[in-house]
Amino acid sequence: MHIIITDAWLAKSRALHLSGYKLIGAGLLASVLLMLGSVVAYHGVFLEGVRQGWPGFASVGRMVHQSEVETQEVFMRENLDAMAKKLGEMQARMMQMESLGERVAGLAGLSPADFKAVPGAGGALVAGRELSVPELMAAMEQLDRSSGSRVDWLTVVESRLFDQKIQRTMVPTEQPVAGVRVGSPFGFRVDPITGRSALHTGLDFPADTGTPILAAAGGVVVVQEYHPAYGNMIEVDHGNELITRYAHASQVYVKKGDIVKRGQKIADVGSTGRSTGPHLHFEVWVSGVPQDPQRFLAAGESMATAQLQQGRSSKP
Repeated sequence: MHIIITDAWLAKSRALHLSGYKLIGAGLLASVLLMLGSVVAYHGVFLEGVRQGWPGFASVGRMVHQSEVETQEVFMRENLDAMAKKLGEMQARMMQMESLGERVAGLAGLSPADFKAVPGAGGALVAGRELSVPELMAAMEQLDRSSGSRVDWLTVVESRLFDQKIQRTMVPTEQPVAGVRVGSPFGFRVDPITGRSALHTGLDFPADTGTPILAAAGGVVVVQEYHPAYGNMIEVDHGNELITRYAHASQVYVKKGDIVKRGQKIADVGSTGRSTGPHLHFEVWVSGVPQDPQRFLAAGESMATAQLQQGRSSKP
């Protein structure tokens, strides 16, 4: 296509040559500009008509506004329903946690009734109608108070169970020589050296020299010395005026001031001091009075058996 432009004042002419591609591009550009101009003009006229209250424009404006409000309400309703469903699931979990907490509190020796600051509640969250925003907020506030109360409750239970665990670890219930039966019990017996009746203040565990001697409970080593009668001797203080004594050791692996754990190897069986053969002489003292160690060891065996039975019963 050829276009000739003539300027009458300057007496000049200009010729433009448009190929097919340029002509199509120019047509598309003109169409786009025309559509944009139409949209801008329509939008400006429509807004001006609504503001000025021109006939017909007010009703159309109300319809558009109503449609936007309905869309917002649907969106809000869907979000409220999702939040209500989530709240119901959280309440169900709170009920489960409360039931579990009651059982754990019973094991800790606590009364669950002392910690029920917020009463439990059940049933369906939505019954026949949808929740409003104030109702949903109130339910969430109640759940927040209930969860705070449960956390305080479980914290007390945890503290009590921790104290009980510490107390158990400080009581000599661990066998000081694993897999060895008692040779000489606590009480009066015929002394193997003098042949006369005498009080045996502990238990004898006959074993080969070098057999590991284990701490019967956790505590602090308060004595580690050679005694004329006890030979290489160790005393461990477990608190509450409770002390265990390990005698006749061939070799000792701890010293005074060391902290030992339950079941820790502290020495080896030997025959040092006043002894007729390799064995461990094990004593338990409470407030300066010798006690029968078998009572403590038997209690440890009972607890181990109970824990094993409980573990088996909890398996599916």
